[in-house]
Amino acid sequence: MFISKFKNLALAASLLSSAALMTLGSTAAMAAAPLAKTPAPGYFRLMLGTYEVTALSDGTVDLPMEKLLVEPEAKTTEALAKAFLKTPVETSVNAYLINTGSKLVLIDTGAGGLFGPTLGKLIANLKASGYQPEQIDDIFITHMHGDHVGGLATKGAINFPKATVHADQRESVYWLSAANMEKAPADKKGMYQGAMDSLNPYLAAKKVDLFKGSSELVPGVKSYSTYGHTEGHTVYVVESEGQKLLLIGDLIHVAAVQLDNPEVTIAFDTDQKEAAKMREKVFTEAAQQGALVGASHIQFPGLGHLKKSGKSYQWVPVNFTQMR
Repeated sequence: MFISKFKNLALAASLLSSAALMTLGSTAAMAAAPLAKTPAPGYFRLMLGTYEVTALSDGTVDLPMEKLLVEPEAKTTEALAKAFLKTPVETSVNAYLINTGSKLVLIDTGAGGLFGPTLGKLIANLKASGYQPEQIDDIFITHMHGDHVGGLATKGAINFPKATVHADQRESVYWLSAANMEKAPADKKGMYQGAMDSLNPYLAAKKVDLFKGSSELVPGVKSYSTYGHTEGHTVYVVESEGQKLLLIGDLIHVAAVQLDNPEVTIAFDTDQKEAAKMREKVFTEAAQQGALVGASHIQFPGLGHLKKSGKSYQWVPVNFTQMR
């Protein structure tokens, strides 16, 4: 009888053990789900006075900053390492949508199809944010590099049918010139072609407004000439109820380097000396005024404040908000 009970206990233990193994196997199988590999839609929203500001991600692109920044490679690599970064640096490309209540204004349009599959996501993220390209009234271009104008058109077709495109006249004269493209080095000709492919459909439709220097373009939005990165590089100043936002385009590319050393320029700058001068000028003003800053290439959403410390700056990202 004892032996019989023992056999029964042994059988029960065996069954329990098998059940446990089956449970573990089932859990292991459940845990082995494939990686999703898809991020959330790339938009972030906050209020500036009565204006709604939406940061839109066009994606990211890997850039060899140790070769592009105009300083010794070792110094760039060291500065990046302190920020837990390495080259190539995954660099954000950001644009900004301003709803003034009467106008829907887009600042820059991302790269479209000009820079490969990791960029060109602006229109999808615009739609995910609750808006449609057909609703955009005005587009303000900081400058005509491909990662800022490429989203304007796709294979010659206008992506924003209602919008008028605004840019500094100096940008148009420089980048939309066939003569300038012909004189440019072979590795730079594509920059001119990208600008032409992006702007020409709007020019043909008579939907381009070229302004000169600093001026108010629509109520609440002003241009602020910051020539240096390109011939007609422009910062846009948005103001509502005493609150100010500076959309600074390409005054900075690598926060981990250029905040500590604002004098460091990048190979993309048309005039290195003026580019550094304008960065210092605008950063000083932003820090003194406590203005909100939106930067095209600081990590998305690229919104924050600048604090000055000696000759360097500190970036203070905006606090996350759910727009309560």
